Amino acid sequence: MTRRVEVPPPVLPFFIFRISSAIERYLLYDINVITWLRKTHHILGVLVGTLPQIPQQNVFLGLPLELMPEEARLLCENGLATIVDDFEWHQQGMRSITLEQRNAFVRGVAREGGDASKAAERRKLESTELAMKRLQIGSNSDRESTRSPIDNNGSTADAEAADTLFPSSTATRVKPRSPSESVEDSRCKEGWSITPTTAHPPLPLSSNSTGCPLPNVKTSRYALFRHLHAHDYYMSPGLRFGCQFLVYPGDPLRFHSHFLAVSMDWDEEIDLLDLVGGGRLGTGVKKGWLIGGPEKRIDRKSGSVTEHVDDNTSESSISSPNQDSTDGAADYCEVGSASGVRTFCIEWGGM
Repeated sequence: MTRRVEVPPPVLPFFIFRISSAIERYLLYDINVITWLRKTHHILGVLVGTLPQIPQQNVFLGLPLELMPEEARLLCENGLATIVDDFEWHQQGMRSITLEQRNAFVRGVAREGGDASKAAERRKLESTELAMKRLQIGSNSDRESTRSPIDNNGSTADAEAADTLFPSSTATRVKPRSPSESVEDSRCKEGWSITPTTAHPPLPLSSNSTGCPLPNVKTSRYALFRHLHAHDYYMSPGLRFGCQFLVYPGDPLRFHSHFLAVSMDWDEEIDLLDLVGGGRLGTGVKKGWLIGGPEKRIDRKSGSVTEHVDDNTSESSISSPNQDSTDGAADYCEVGSASGVRTFCIEWGGM
Protein backbone atom coordinates (compact mmCIF):
# COMPACT_ATOMS: atom_id res chain seq x y z
CA MET A 1 0.00 0.00 0.00
CA THR A 2 1.44 3.37 -1.04
CA ARG A 3 1.67 5.92 1.73
CA ARG A 4 0.81 9.48 0.70
CA VAL A 5 3.40 12.00 1.85
CA GLU A 6 2.03 15.43 2.74
CA VAL A 7 4.17 18.29 1.47
CA PRO A 8 4.10 21.31 3.81
CA PRO A 9 3.48 24.66 2.10
CA PRO A 10 6.42 27.08 1.94
CA VAL A 11 6.49 30.60 3.27
CA LEU A 12 4.48 32.73 0.84
CA PRO A 13 5.28 34.55 -1.27
CA PHE A 14 8.47 32.70 -2.19
CA PHE A 15 11.14 34.05 -4.51
CA ILE A 16 11.52 33.29 -8.22
CA PHE A 17 15.01 34.29 -9.28
CA ARG A 18 15.50 36.00 -12.61
CA ILE A 19 19.09 35.43 -13.66
CA SER A 20 19.07 37.55 -16.82
CA SER A 21 17.04 40.60 -17.75
CA ALA A 22 17.74 40.10 -21.46
CA ILE A 23 16.91 36.39 -21.79
CA GLU A 24 14.41 36.28 -18.91
CA ARG A 25 15.17 32.94 -17.31
CA TYR A 26 13.33 32.19 -14.07
CA LEU A 27 14.78 29.68 -11.60
CA LEU A 28 13.77 27.96 -8.36
CA TYR A 29 16.37 26.46 -6.02
CA ASP A 30 14.34 25.20 -3.06
CA ILE A 31 13.36 21.54 -3.41
CA ASN A 32 10.50 21.97 -0.93
CA VAL A 33 8.97 24.76 -3.00
CA ILE A 34 9.40 22.73 -6.20
CA THR A 35 7.75 19.66 -4.68
CA TRP A 36 4.86 21.70 -3.27
CA LEU A 37 4.23 23.44 -6.61
CA ARG A 38 4.21 20.16 -8.52
CA LYS A 39 1.86 18.45 -6.10
CA THR A 40 -0.49 21.32 -5.32
CA HIS A 41 -0.44 23.68 -8.29
CA HIS A 42 0.58 21.40 -11.20
CA ILE A 43 3.67 23.47 -12.00
CA LEU A 44 6.38 21.32 -13.61
CA GLY A 45 9.20 23.45 -14.97
CA VAL A 46 12.40 21.86 -16.28
CA LEU A 47 15.37 20.71 -14.22
CA VAL A 48 18.55 22.23 -15.68
CA GLY A 49 21.23 21.54 -13.04
CA THR A 50 24.29 19.43 -13.88
CA LEU A 51 27.15 18.02 -11.85
CA PRO A 52 30.27 20.20 -11.70
CA GLN A 53 32.39 17.29 -12.88
CA ILE A 54 30.09 16.57 -15.85
CA PRO A 55 29.17 19.93 -17.42
CA GLN A 56 27.88 18.24 -20.60
CA GLN A 57 25.38 16.10 -18.70
CA ASN A 58 21.99 15.97 -20.46
CA VAL A 59 20.12 13.27 -18.50
CA PHE A 60 19.17 12.94 -14.84
CA LEU A 61 19.42 16.69 -14.34
CA GLY A 62 18.90 18.29 -10.95
CA LEU A 63 18.40 21.66 -9.31
CA PRO A 64 17.76 24.42 -10.15
CA LEU A 65 14.34 24.25 -11.80
CA GLU A 66 13.68 26.60 -14.72
CA LEU A 67 10.13 27.88 -15.07
CA MET A 68 8.44 28.86 -18.29
CA PRO A 69 7.55 32.58 -18.43
CA GLU A 70 3.88 31.62 -18.34
CA GLU A 71 4.38 29.60 -15.15
CA ALA A 72 6.28 32.42 -13.44
CA ARG A 73 3.63 34.98 -14.41
CA LEU A 74 0.78 32.76 -13.22
CA LEU A 75 2.41 32.22 -9.81
CA CYS A 76 2.95 35.96 -9.38
CA GLU A 77 -0.59 36.85 -10.39
CA ASN A 78 -1.96 34.30 -7.91
CA GLY A 79 0.08 35.88 -5.11
CA LEU A 80 2.25 32.81 -4.55
CA ALA A 81 5.61 34.19 -5.67
CA THR A 82 7.64 37.33 -6.25
CA ILE A 83 10.24 37.72 -8.98
CA VAL A 84 13.57 39.15 -7.81
CA ASP A 85 16.83 39.77 -9.61
CA ASP A 86 19.29 37.05 -8.63
CA PHE A 87 22.41 39.25 -8.57
CA GLU A 88 20.80 42.13 -6.69
CA TRP A 89 19.19 39.83 -4.12
CA HIS A 90 22.50 38.10 -3.34
CA GLN A 91 24.38 41.39 -3.08
CA GLN A 92 21.86 42.82 -0.61
CA GLY A 93 21.78 39.57 1.35
CA MET A 94 25.56 39.46 1.70
CA ARG A 95 25.63 43.07 2.92
CA SER A 96 22.91 42.38 5.50
CA ILE A 97 24.62 39.52 7.36
CA THR A 98 27.25 40.15 10.02
CA LEU A 99 30.77 38.76 10.29
CA GLU A 100 29.73 36.45 13.13
CA GLN A 101 26.98 34.97 10.96
CA ARG A 102 29.44 34.38 8.14
CA ASN A 103 31.93 32.66 10.43
CA ALA A 104 29.19 30.52 11.96
CA PHE A 105 28.06 29.46 8.48
CA VAL A 106 31.65 28.57 7.48
CA ARG A 107 32.07 26.50 10.64
CA GLY A 108 28.80 24.73 9.94
CA VAL A 109 29.90 23.84 6.42
CA ALA A 110 33.25 22.56 7.72
CA ARG A 111 31.46 20.48 10.35
CA GLU A 112 29.19 19.01 7.68
CA GLY A 113 32.23 18.12 5.58
CA GLY A 114 33.88 16.42 8.53
CA ASP A 115 30.77 14.38 9.28
CA ALA A 116 30.53 13.33 5.63
CA SER A 117 34.17 12.22 5.54
CA LYS A 118 33.79 10.22 8.76
CA ALA A 119 30.67 8.53 7.43
CA ALA A 120 32.51 7.61 4.22
CA GLU A 121 35.41 6.22 6.22
CA ARG A 122 33.05 4.08 8.32
CA ARG A 123 31.38 2.71 5.18
CA LYS A 124 34.80 1.93 3.73
CA LEU A 125 35.89 0.03 6.85
CA GLU A 126 32.62 -1.91 6.94
CA SER A 127 32.97 -2.95 3.31
CA THR A 128 36.60 -3.98 3.93
CA GLU A 129 35.65 -6.15 6.91
CA LEU A 130 32.85 -7.76 4.93
CA ALA A 131 35.22 -8.52 2.04
CA MET A 132 37.79 -10.05 4.43
CA LYS A 133 35.14 -12.28 5.99
CA ARG A 134 34.03 -13.50 2.58
CA LEU A 135 37.65 -14.12 1.58
CA GLN A 136 38.32 -16.07 4.77
CA ILE A 137 35.24 -18.23 4.26
CA GLY A 138 36.29 -18.92 0.69
CA SER A 139 39.86 -19.90 1.67
CA ASN A 140 38.59 -22.25 4.39
CA SER A 141 36.33 -24.02 1.93
CA ASP A 142 39.26 -24.40 -0.51
CA ARG A 143 41.40 -25.95 2.19
CA GLU A 144 38.71 -28.47 3.08
CA SER A 145 38.35 -29.56 -0.54
CA THR A 146 42.12 -29.87 -1.21
CA ARG A 147 43.16 -31.48 2.09
CA SER A 148 45.00 -34.82 1.53
CA PRO A 149 43.45 -38.03 2.98
CA ILE A 150 44.76 -39.44 6.29
CA ASP A 151 47.45 -42.14 5.85
CA ASN A 152 47.24 -45.59 7.34
CA ASN A 153 49.12 -44.55 10.50
CA GLY A 154 46.60 -41.76 11.23
CA SER A 155 49.22 -39.03 10.85
CA THR A 156 47.96 -35.65 9.58
CA ALA A 157 51.11 -33.68 10.24
CA ASP A 158 52.02 -33.38 6.57
CA ALA A 159 48.57 -32.09 5.68
CA GLU A 160 48.62 -29.58 8.51
CA ALA A 161 52.10 -28.48 7.53
CA ALA A 162 50.93 -27.98 3.99
CA ASP A 163 48.07 -25.88 5.22
CA THR A 164 50.18 -23.73 7.52
CA LEU A 165 53.43 -23.41 5.59
CA PHE A 166 51.93 -22.67 2.20
CA PRO A 167 48.78 -20.61 2.73
CA SER A 168 46.62 -19.56 -0.16
CA SER A 169 48.09 -16.71 -2.16
CA THR A 170 44.73 -14.93 -2.23
CA ALA A 171 44.64 -14.74 1.56
CA THR A 172 48.04 -12.98 1.88
CA ARG A 173 47.90 -10.83 -1.22
CA VAL A 174 48.17 -7.15 -0.30
CA LYS A 175 47.01 -4.58 -2.81
CA PRO A 176 49.45 -1.69 -3.19
CA ARG A 177 48.06 1.70 -2.27
CA SER A 178 47.66 4.07 -5.16
CA PRO A 179 48.42 7.82 -4.86
CA SER A 180 44.72 8.62 -5.28
CA GLU A 181 43.81 6.47 -2.26
CA SER A 182 46.46 8.23 -0.17
CA VAL A 183 45.03 11.60 -1.18
CA GLU A 184 41.51 10.38 -0.35
CA ASP A 185 42.62 9.25 3.11
CA SER A 186 44.18 12.63 3.79
CA ARG A 187 40.97 14.35 2.71
CA CYS A 188 38.94 12.14 5.03
CA LYS A 189 41.16 13.17 7.95
CA GLU A 190 40.88 16.85 7.07
CA GLY A 191 37.19 16.77 6.11
CA TRP A 192 35.54 17.08 2.75
CA SER A 193 34.87 20.36 1.01
CA ILE A 194 31.10 20.91 0.91
CA THR A 195 29.46 23.16 -1.68
CA PRO A 196 26.25 24.64 -0.23
CA THR A 197 23.23 24.09 -2.46
CA THR A 198 20.95 26.73 -0.93
CA ALA A 199 21.42 30.42 -0.11
CA HIS A 200 19.26 30.32 3.02
CA PRO A 201 20.97 30.16 5.39
CA PRO A 202 23.03 32.35 5.62
CA LEU A 203 21.11 34.83 3.45
CA PRO A 204 17.75 35.96 4.88
CA LEU A 205 14.47 35.06 3.21
CA SER A 206 13.20 38.63 3.26
CA SER A 207 14.72 41.12 0.87
CA ASN A 208 14.47 44.85 0.34
CA SER A 209 15.08 44.53 -3.39
CA THR A 210 12.30 45.75 -5.61
CA GLY A 211 10.37 43.06 -7.42
CA CYS A 212 11.03 42.60 -11.11
CA PRO A 213 8.23 43.20 -13.62
CA LEU A 214 6.10 40.28 -14.69
CA PRO A 215 7.37 38.17 -17.59
CA ASN A 216 6.49 39.50 -21.00
CA VAL A 217 4.39 36.80 -22.67
CA LYS A 218 2.17 36.73 -25.72
CA THR A 219 -1.47 37.31 -24.85
CA SER A 220 -2.90 34.34 -26.74
CA ARG A 221 -0.19 32.00 -25.49
CA TYR A 222 -0.66 32.98 -21.85
CA ALA A 223 -4.45 32.83 -22.16
CA LEU A 224 -4.26 29.25 -23.47
CA PHE A 225 -1.80 28.25 -20.75
CA ARG A 226 -3.97 29.74 -18.01
CA HIS A 227 -7.10 28.15 -19.45
CA LEU A 228 -5.59 24.65 -19.52
CA HIS A 229 -4.03 25.11 -16.08
CA ALA A 230 -7.42 26.12 -14.67
CA HIS A 231 -8.75 22.77 -15.89
CA ASP A 232 -6.10 20.89 -13.85
CA TYR A 233 -3.82 20.00 -16.75
CA TYR A 234 -0.06 19.71 -16.36
CA MET A 235 2.05 21.45 -19.01
CA SER A 236 5.68 21.33 -20.06
CA PRO A 237 7.59 22.91 -22.97
CA GLY A 238 6.69 21.29 -26.28
CA LEU A 239 9.73 22.13 -28.40
CA ARG A 240 10.65 18.51 -29.11
CA PHE A 241 7.19 17.93 -30.64
CA GLY A 242 7.03 21.20 -32.57
CA CYS A 243 4.38 22.84 -30.35
CA GLN A 244 4.24 25.32 -27.50
CA PHE A 245 3.00 23.09 -24.66
CA LEU A 246 2.77 19.39 -23.99
CA VAL A 247 -0.50 18.87 -22.11
CA TYR A 248 -0.82 16.02 -19.60
CA PRO A 249 -4.02 14.86 -17.86
CA GLY A 250 -2.00 14.18 -14.70
CA ASP A 251 1.54 14.10 -13.42
CA PRO A 252 3.96 13.22 -16.27
CA LEU A 253 5.52 10.59 -14.01
CA ARG A 254 2.26 8.65 -14.35
CA PHE A 255 0.69 9.78 -17.64
CA HIS A 256 1.65 10.36 -21.25
CA SER A 257 0.74 13.69 -22.78
CA HIS A 258 -2.62 13.86 -24.58
CA PHE A 259 -2.33 17.11 -26.54
CA LEU A 260 0.18 19.20 -28.47
CA ALA A 261 -1.03 22.74 -27.73
CA VAL A 262 -0.49 25.77 -29.99
CA SER A 263 -1.96 29.21 -29.28
CA MET A 264 -3.65 31.33 -31.95
CA ASP A 265 -5.19 34.78 -32.03
CA TRP A 266 -8.94 34.88 -32.64
CA ASP A 267 -8.67 36.51 -36.09
CA GLU A 268 -5.36 34.90 -37.03
CA GLU A 269 -5.34 33.13 -40.36
CA ILE A 270 -4.22 29.51 -40.21
CA ASP A 271 -2.54 27.93 -43.18
CA LEU A 272 -4.25 24.75 -44.31
CA LEU A 273 -0.88 23.02 -44.50
CA ASP A 274 -0.33 23.84 -40.82
CA LEU A 275 -3.66 22.24 -39.96
CA VAL A 276 -2.86 19.10 -41.94
CA GLY A 277 0.72 18.94 -40.67
CA GLY A 278 -0.29 19.50 -37.07
CA GLY A 279 -3.05 16.92 -37.24
CA ARG A 280 -0.75 14.35 -38.81
CA LEU A 281 2.00 15.10 -36.32
CA GLY A 282 -0.33 14.66 -33.37
CA THR A 283 -1.82 11.46 -34.73
CA GLY A 284 1.65 10.10 -35.50
CA VAL A 285 2.71 10.41 -31.87
CA LYS A 286 -0.69 9.31 -30.52
CA LYS A 287 -1.74 12.76 -29.36
CA GLY A 288 -4.20 15.40 -30.41
CA TRP A 289 -3.10 18.68 -31.99
CA LEU A 290 -4.83 21.36 -29.93
CA ILE A 291 -5.19 24.99 -31.00
CA GLY A 292 -6.78 27.68 -28.91
CA GLY A 293 -6.82 31.33 -28.00
CA PRO A 294 -8.79 34.09 -26.28
CA GLU A 295 -12.30 34.58 -27.55
CA LYS A 296 -13.80 37.91 -28.49
CA ARG A 297 -17.15 39.37 -27.50
CA ILE A 298 -18.99 41.68 -29.86
CA ASP A 299 -21.05 44.61 -28.62
CA ARG A 300 -24.20 44.44 -30.72
CA LYS A 301 -25.05 48.08 -30.07
CA SER A 302 -21.70 49.74 -30.71
CA GLY A 303 -20.15 47.01 -32.86
CA SER A 304 -16.91 47.07 -30.84
CA VAL A 305 -14.93 43.85 -30.36
CA THR A 306 -13.04 43.12 -27.13
CA GLU A 307 -11.01 40.11 -26.04
CA HIS A 308 -12.27 38.14 -23.06
CA VAL A 309 -9.56 36.12 -21.33
CA ASP A 310 -10.81 35.81 -17.75
CA ASP A 311 -10.95 32.13 -16.78
CA ASN A 312 -12.88 32.93 -13.62
CA THR A 313 -15.90 34.38 -15.47
CA SER A 314 -19.00 32.36 -14.70
CA GLU A 315 -21.58 31.58 -17.33
CA SER A 316 -24.30 33.44 -15.43
CA SER A 317 -22.38 36.72 -15.64
CA ILE A 318 -22.41 36.73 -19.44
CA SER A 319 -25.35 38.26 -21.22
CA SER A 320 -27.16 36.07 -23.68
CA PRO A 321 -27.28 37.38 -27.27
CA ASN A 322 -31.08 36.87 -27.26
CA GLN A 323 -31.66 38.52 -23.88
CA ASP A 324 -32.87 42.10 -23.84
CA SER A 325 -30.87 44.57 -21.80
CA THR A 326 -33.13 46.01 -19.14
CA ASP A 327 -30.58 47.49 -16.74
CA GLY A 328 -28.77 49.70 -19.21
CA ALA A 329 -25.89 47.23 -19.76
CA ALA A 330 -24.66 46.50 -23.25
CA ASP A 331 -26.13 43.51 -25.04
CA TYR A 332 -23.31 41.17 -26.04
CA CYS A 333 -23.11 38.56 -28.76
CA GLU A 334 -20.75 35.89 -27.49
CA VAL A 335 -18.12 34.50 -29.82
CA GLY A 336 -16.61 31.51 -28.08
CA SER A 337 -17.13 29.85 -24.74
CA ALA A 338 -17.90 31.26 -21.32
CA SER A 339 -14.42 30.42 -20.03
CA GLY A 340 -12.78 33.09 -22.16
CA VAL A 341 -10.74 30.71 -24.34
CA ARG A 342 -11.85 28.45 -27.17
CA THR A 343 -9.91 25.29 -27.96
CA PHE A 344 -10.13 22.85 -30.84
CA CYS A 345 -8.50 19.45 -31.14
CA ILE A 346 -7.53 18.16 -34.59
CA GLU A 347 -6.67 14.59 -35.47
CA TRP A 348 -5.70 13.19 -38.84
CA GLY A 349 -8.22 10.65 -40.10
CA GLY A 350 -7.14 10.25 -43.73
CA MET A 351 -5.62 7.15 -45.23
